[in-house]
Amino acid sequence: ILVDNPFKCSCEIMWIKKFQEAKFYTETQDLYCIDDNNKRTALLDMKVPNCDLPSANLSNYNITVVEGKSVTLYCDTTGGPPPNVSWVLTNLVSNHESDTSKNPASLTIKNVSSMDSGLWISCVAENIVGEDQASAELTVFFAPNITFIESPTPDHHWCIPFTVKGNPKPTLQWFYEGAILNESEYICTKIHVINQSEYHGCLQLDNPTHLNNGAYTLLAKNEYGEDEKRVDAHFMSVPGDGDGPIVDPDVYEYETTPNDLGDTTNNSNQITSTDVSNKENEDSITVYVVVGIAALVCTGLVVMLIILKFGRHSKFGMKVHGEVKGVGLVDQIWLSLQDYDNEGPSSVISNDDDSASPLHHISNGSNTPSSSEGGPDAVIIGMTKIPVIENPQYFGITNSQLKPDTFVQHIKRHNIVLKRELGEGAFGKVFLAECYNLCPEQDKILVAVKTLKDASDNARKDFHREAELLTNLQHEHIVKFYGVCVEGDPLIMVFEYMKHGDLNKFLRAHGPDAVLMAEGNRPAELTQSQMLHIAQQIAAGMVYLASQHFVHRDLATRNCLVGENLLVKIGDFGMSRDVYSTDYYRVGGHTMLPIRWMPPESIMYRKFTTESDVWSLGVVLWEIFTYGKQPWYQLSNNEVIECITQGRVLQRPRTCPKEVYDLMLGCWQREPHMRLNIKEIHSLLQNLAKASPVYLDILG
Repeated sequence: ILVDNPFKCSCEIMWIKKFQEAKFYTETQDLYCIDDNNKRTALLDMKVPNCDLPSANLSNYNITVVEGKSVTLYCDTTGGPPPNVSWVLTNLVSNHESDTSKNPASLTIKNVSSMDSGLWISCVAENIVGEDQASAELTVFFAPNITFIESPTPDHHWCIPFTVKGNPKPTLQWFYEGAILNESEYICTKIHVINQSEYHGCLQLDNPTHLNNGAYTLLAKNEYGEDEKRVDAHFMSVPGDGDGPIVDPDVYEYETTPNDLGDTTNNSNQITSTDVSNKENEDSITVYVVVGIAALVCTGLVVMLIILKFGRHSKFGMKVHGEVKGVGLVDQIWLSLQDYDNEGPSSVISNDDDSASPLHHISNGSNTPSSSEGGPDAVIIGMTKIPVIENPQYFGITNSQLKPDTFVQHIKRHNIVLKRELGEGAFGKVFLAECYNLCPEQDKILVAVKTLKDASDNARKDFHREAELLTNLQHEHIVKFYGVCVEGDPLIMVFEYMKHGDLNKFLRAHGPDAVLMAEGNRPAELTQSQMLHIAQQIAAGMVYLASQHFVHRDLATRNCLVGENLLVKIGDFGMSRDVYSTDYYRVGGHTMLPIRWMPPESIMYRKFTTESDVWSLGVVLWEIFTYGKQPWYQLSNNEVIECITQGRVLQRPRTCPKEVYDLMLGCWQREPHMRLNIKEIHSLLQNLAKASPVYLDILG
């Protein structure tokens, strides 16, 4: 159309010339215009006086100012016709005045607030040819302010939490009872989250005793001022005092030293003969009591040994005939650190944790048993024992929980032709294959086949159980399960093949780092619209799983697959625990837990519910908008556990809209019942995705 309809040469069409010069799609077209002499001229050769792209230049690209002061920024613009100038001041709190009537344009920010530190200020110049923009970051220096501090809370360590604001970064000094507190490996300051000029952290104390009770003062100081706040800490009462809270000795163990009892030398001359005789009577009574208790303990040990010798409990307290009872006595003993490291918590976690599929069916209304019902076990993370409550979702599902019309399709082995290996997990290998006679409309299709290398009876039972479970899951955003091949060994499961592999690798391959480092044909960087499109598909799959009363327990981008046209489905071939081993925290010798995706109740009590999947979905959203970064990538596993159980959350990704981050925060509420409903999340993501159209040409 443009080729056969030449323009009139004028400034109004200069933008098309600039468009061609920038080598967009019109570069292949020969465009012309008619000049004032009715002469046909190539558009690329068109010259119009006083018709140029505008440019904007700031007087300062790094604005620094002290809180309460004023600062003026100038924007010098050029271009023909003279451009219109405007200032972009998103979220600016401070009072300001601007003058764009003359060149350079000016912006004066008065009585600058510390809340504006880190904001970007932009000057936009625009005329008929196009626009240009220049941006500067505003840095506000201000005195420290301790906005939050409260009494210590027991998590994996005792923690006195605090939040400090200040720029430059304040130096922190703790005082105990007015004297400088010398920090060590047992008492130290930890900064968990840094957000612009705000620092969240805690004074961490490892197993404090009554000797650590007292007043703690935090002093924050920088060159612009200082602030201090005090908090009273009470960790435990003096042994034998009987007043105040006593820390559970199973969790926080301490030793009594001679200093713990106090110095009695100054009172020795005040003891009377009556005191001595009373003391002797008390001592004789104490001896009888101790002997009686010792006899009871010995009797109890004998009874326990008899139970251990003749009792026939499985590791979940289930009788041999299958009747479920309470957890056995041996399961109620705290695991020692040595036993835990050598053998792993086999009494806590079933073999399902190492199975290829993390999906678990839960019946309606089922609840995790309380400690009084199931008996506590313990996992030692760091140097602190954490009680772990058994979770009914680790028990095998029965046939009565499956749909009555469940039918697993059996595929002939000669119809499966292996092409190449895709990966390997704990269960066996995964291959790309061609499968014949699977779909009536196609002679053959590409599939992914998962093999079972363990031929034991238990492994085969798990294989068939999982096949029945997967057959029940039929949804456009769940990886399709076609059936099994059980003719000979190895046993095979057949799934649909997703061309672009797992979502985590896909995100990394289409992130800004990959685009910069790529040679030759550069991959296109994912847009915000495409990220929302991915997110709402995963949410749709999770809505379906929740409707079927299934809990995923390992939702992450590594366990989602990408197909043609940016189609994303939830699936897990079990390879992720080998390929992404750093994403998992090994408990004992066997079980791998994805703690970076787990909520506090799953870490502390092994409670997995639809609400815990909602937490994981929030982390998946964070992964998507960081192009596949590992959550808490800067922290060790133990530090991650501390952060999550202390209520810290991941920071907002740079490319993430505020509406999406608010949605993430709704997924990360500490109390499960306070989290967003999975249907609400899907609806919100759908609306955001519709408001931002998706272009699918990145896959070629």
